[in-house]
Amino acid sequence: MLKVTTTNIKSSSGASSKQNVQTVARLEHAALHDRSFTDRLSQLVTRVAGSGPFIGIHVLWFGGWLIVNSGKISGIRVFDPYPFTFLTMIVALEAIFLSLFVLTSQNRLAHDADRRAHLDLQINLLAEQENTMMLRMLKSLCEKHGIKPQAEGDVGMFLENTDLHKLVDDLQKELPGR
Repeated sequence: MLKVTTTNIKSSSGASSKQNVQTVARLEHAALHDRSFTDRLSQLVTRVAGSGPFIGIHVLWFGGWLIVNSGKISGIRVFDPYPFTFLTMIVALEAIFLSLFVLTSQNRLAHDADRRAHLDLQINLLAEQENTMMLRMLKSLCEKHGIKPQAEGDVGMFLENTDLHKLVDDLQKELPGR
């Protein structure tokens, strides 16, 4: 007879959890390693552009630009008088390039999220198949030992394989905006 204790369960799940963490870490490292130069550059630029020091530098830069070009500091020649056309051009170009870097980073994040969602779906489908198989085995054991399940009708539907295509069709019909 197999004796299962909580100690056995904890130790085996602890080892399994550690392996899972290591596997996820390897997958993440591989994903980081597989990024293109553009993806790496975009991530760097968006990380820097989204930081507090970047905002501070811009506040100082724009403030200094406006003060210098207002003509209120003697000895400094105004090089971009009001309406600050040169500053406007620089800011517009910076906004264009920052937008492109942000979009590139978002595309990469979306790709990574899709990859993880596909992995989650695959794991969920495997778990569903394993659960169905375990229920079939449990039913066989119960029948062999003459034990009748209390909820025969409810158990029966879980013994069948899940029709993924039917589930998708049902979801498409029921979800709002479809």
